[in-house]
Amino acid sequence: MKIKQFAIEEWMNEYEDDAVYNLAETCVDSLTMEELITLSGDSYDEYFHSISKLRLSYGHITGSPRFKENVANLYKTMKPENVLSMNGAIGANFLLLYSLIEPGDEVVCVDPTYQQLHSVPESFGAVVKHLPLTYENRYLPDLEELESLVTSKTKLIIINNPNNPTGSVMDADYLKKIVEIARINDSYLLCDEVYRGIWQNPEAEIPAIADLYEKGISTGSMSKSLSLAGLRLGWIVASEEVIQKCITRRDYTTISNGMLDDLLAVHALTNYDKIMERNLKIARDNLRILDDWVSNEDKISYIKPEGGTTAILKYDSKISSEEFCINLYNDSGTFIAPGSCFGLEGTVRIGYCCSTKVLTEGLEKFSEYLKEVN
Repeated sequence: MKIKQFAIEEWMNEYEDDAVYNLAETCVDSLTMEELITLSGDSYDEYFHSISKLRLSYGHITGSPRFKENVANLYKTMKPENVLSMNGAIGANFLLLYSLIEPGDEVVCVDPTYQQLHSVPESFGAVVKHLPLTYENRYLPDLEELESLVTSKTKLIIINNPNNPTGSVMDADYLKKIVEIARINDSYLLCDEVYRGIWQNPEAEIPAIADLYEKGISTGSMSKSLSLAGLRLGWIVASEEVIQKCITRRDYTTISNGMLDDLLAVHALTNYDKIMERNLKIARDNLRILDDWVSNEDKISYIKPEGGTTAILKYDSKISSEEFCINLYNDSGTFIAPGSCFGLEGTVRIGYCCSTKVLTEGLEKFSEYLKEVN
């Protein structure tokens, strides 16, 4: 099996650890263990004393009942039987693709998106058709073009909402139109929803694909919207038929996730509203800062994100996006990601949901750098 190098992950692995101002990170500012436990008013010491006698077995193989119940509660129509735990959304996506895709299958995937979503099915021998998301269309799918790409042979349509790297958001009406295209062709529809809930519009009510369509599949995780990437825990939400297909293949790759990860995830999900209140404030306050900064930088333009934690910035220079980012990094330790990682040369991706202090100081360094760029 041949597979393309994972551009954004290789970039992060190369530079992230030594960054001074990490504006490439895509999680909302990570919670500490103490912050997580005390959110509910529990004593940090008492909580860990209460679990100190926990026997560290494999635990519940497909996710604990409490974990599944809490995840199911994030959806309108899903039950615990529709939930399967995995090692992050990256594990969830891989398992889902491994379970559904055979050589020769036809897949339609939005682009740009998280590279895994199109490179993995390609590596399995699928015929992947790319649906471009353009600046001119505010990085939303052209529904007429999608309709022309999807045929009765299309096994799977893949979308990402909110979108990484652009921050575009498909609203309920938009999603329902995509569902109809999938339903007419009897295609599965996978939506990577790791940034779900991080909406800039306080009135937004955007459904999960698993709630909209009988062959809809949602993947999510504790990492991005919930600030707990260190738990390495995600999930697939789908019909019981799809979940069973995934379980059969999961036995060969995962067995189970960590009991402590599951336990802490349950604690977080029980306090979901409190975490989201914190994280929405960070996302909305920080986007105002980024938006003000963009409006004052002649060499930068963008489509303002409507959700998620990232934005694509177009810059006015002829140098490559990789060189642009390396020079900024070497000058000040400010770390962003080149648009070339997403097939968007002439742009960079910025993650704006880090701590407000890091964002503000990093943007100041970015401004100093832009004065020198030709």
